[in-house]
Amino acid sequence: MNIIEQTELSAATATTEVAASTGTPTALTSPITKSAAVTKLLSRNKGATLGEIMAITHWQPHSTRAFLTGLRKKGIELLRETRSGGETSYRIDR
Repeated sequence: MNIIEQTELSAATATTEVAASTGTPTALTSPITKSAAVTKLLSRNKGATLGEIMAITHWQPHSTRAFLTGLRKKGIELLRETRSGGETSYRIDR
């Protein structure tokens, strides 16, 4: 599977996850915003890595980091953790 197929799969998965969590069918709703999809990923227990966020939003690394900074400026507390594989993940502190 190439990177484009993985990215499209990730975007579809994120859309389905967000729709499932809100209880709305994906076919009847308007497209989910990138902000909502990222917030949903960050709300998971394991959080999200920059790579995961970049895959579903098609953002560059600097744009992804800027979005995280924007969340912090809005008063949302982000936790930064290191996964067992050495990747840094970010998670919204609830």
